[in-house]
Amino acid sequence: MRLITALAVILISQLPLLAAELRLPQGKPILSISGAIKVANSGNEAIFDRDMLEALGTAKIVTKTPWFDGVTEFSGVRLDKLMDLVGAHGQTVTAVALNNYVTTIPIDDFSRYQAILALKRDGSYMSIREKGPLFIIYPFDTDPALRTQTYFGRAAWQVAKLVVE
Repeated sequence: MRLITALAVILISQLPLLAAELRLPQGKPILSISGAIKVANSGNEAIFDRDMLEALGTAKIVTKTPWFDGVTEFSGVRLDKLMDLVGAHGQTVTAVALNNYVTTIPIDDFSRYQAILALKRDGSYMSIREKGPLFIIYPFDTDPALRTQTYFGRAAWQVAKLVVE
């Protein structure tokens, strides 16, 4: 019984640390994550501004895409890392864009292909007009299977919401 009580005290004492990991955005929110998540900062949603996303660390993908000429460099947060941060416990993520485009992505794509939620293209932040502020990018050149309509369809731009299901 003492062991159970001690473990409960330790777990309860760690709850403030979990909440502190995901502060409220100080800047303009650009992403909300909801659904089957364990960590939120606004009701049952995790809301992020650009600085919060960049603070998670960024990764780069250099690849050809159907939307831009030649090879393009994208940088942003790894989606598997973002899902870990919010405690995602679902099988899929539905991405919803500002223009209401919707695509459903298997959550294991994020770690399998090291997909990112890009904030920058060729070193510059992407505006809405330039498919920003957030663009789901796969490393299309690393695997011929990724250069198909299935994965191009999962590479949503102008992403505003992710719903974990």
